[in-house]
Amino acid sequence: MTWNEVPVDGEPAAGAVLLSGIPGSGKSTVAAALAARFAASAHIEVDALQGLIVTGGRWPSPEPDAEADRQIFLRARNACLLADSFVSAGFVPVIDDVVVRRAHLGFYRRQTAVGPLHFVVLAPGAAKAGERNLARDKTLTTDWSFLDTAMRTELADEGLWIDNAGLTVEETVDAVLAATGLTDR
Repeated sequence: MTWNEVPVDGEPAAGAVLLSGIPGSGKSTVAAALAARFAASAHIEVDALQGLIVTGGRWPSPEPDAEADRQIFLRARNACLLADSFVSAGFVPVIDDVVVRRAHLGFYRRQTAVGPLHFVVLAPGAAKAGERNLARDKTLTTDWSFLDTAMRTELADEGLWIDNAGLTVEETVDAVLAATGLTDR
């Protein structure tokens, strides 16, 4: 058997989704379920991109840390590069990341070159996100509930906000699809 180079890109996807919310809001679960609803898609977990750093990695923390902040933008840039590549190849990318500041969102928008970027915030509230954090296997060492107020203050007029406190994962996915106008299978 011989292998020939084949074109990677084809009909581009309709755009990308940047799914945000505080820890416990359901980002990763909803992002995976949303991606599964498309015929061709990718789930880009920004935490997994951070995890690619073998040495020198700095995770975000509530304390000021210029290097951790730089790496937030590094992983966002890498997520956008992947998203653009997937869109060009006909896959709808669903990026999940905690986007708290307008500068971070602006960076995503400037770095994403292909197709529209639909910014969606899952906003169940700090109390509900805290309940979910206690119920999951992943243990957080930091209480990030203060980010709920920060996001609502900084990004209230940005993107599509979905209160998913009382919604199932599937109902939340339906709400994201309805809000973005993207169509599933």
